[in-house]
Amino acid sequence: MGRTSSARGATAAATVTAAAVLLAGCGSIRGPWTSGADTSTAAGATPSTTASTGTTPTAEPSGSATPSASRPPSPKPSPTATAKPSPKPTATKKPRTSLARGDSGPKVLALQQRLEELGYWLGTPDGSFGSLTQQAVWALQKSAGLRRDGVVGPRTLKALEAGIRPKATLSGNGVEIDLERQVLLVVRDGAVRTILNTSTGNGEEYTSTSGNRAIATTPRGRYTVYRAVDGPVTNSLGELWRPRFFHRGIAVHGSGNTPPWPDSHGCARLSNAAINMIWASTLMPIGSRVVVR
Repeated sequence: MGRTSSARGATAAATVTAAAVLLAGCGSIRGPWTSGADTSTAAGATPSTTASTGTTPTAEPSGSATPSASRPPSPKPSPTATAKPSPKPTATKKPRTSLARGDSGPKVLALQQRLEELGYWLGTPDGSFGSLTQQAVWALQKSAGLRRDGVVGPRTLKALEAGIRPKATLSGNGVEIDLERQVLLVVRDGAVRTILNTSTGNGEEYTSTSGNRAIATTPRGRYTVYRAVDGPVTNSLGELWRPRFFHRGIAVHGSGNTPPWPDSHGCARLSNAAINMIWASTLMPIGSRVVVR
């Protein structure tokens, strides 16, 4: 009996030890995961225990343990929508109503035809606002006492519609140079026939072709064309294209640079195209009059 009791006690101890080992092993096996459920033991909570029945529970091998439900992937957080700033209202540009160099079309053609009608020479109207049209617009603005910007805005258009033309003091035929307005007038029978933009002496000091200091002025007075050169005349002051001399070395001539302000050493500059027109139409023959006022 003693041996039997000892055997039973040993068996019971072995059974308790085995149960303790298996329970320790179950603690490392993660149970089924349920979305939204907390499977961990709350802090401070006492885990529930199962009373031992004296039988040895059968544990599945840890390698074959399979959760009763597959764990779904963690839901990805929805990206926070970034609010785009509302676009700034685009300012509506008002359509340009003025005309300037580089423009073309029916309005430019109408402008050219009106300028030609008033005597502001620009060559042949072609609907393209080029350098000759700009020269004619400058001459109109000068005659009307407007800002000389070459742009046909409201004031220039008003002067155009009003038919503003400069008046001449010369009776009969000849050429008149208005220093104040910086325009050259071709006069026939006392009436202004052709109006051209010109650039005369700028009033600055310079060194003449003879090496002397001089002031760049276009002298007022009445003169006569005494010499004409059908081609370029080049000296230390630059090039004179097809000049018509009327006082010493001062002439009406063509130039590649004829701005709307006084800029010469004393001559009356015209565009090359304008002096070519004067030659072609014989508007300044030898012996014809030139009035500078």
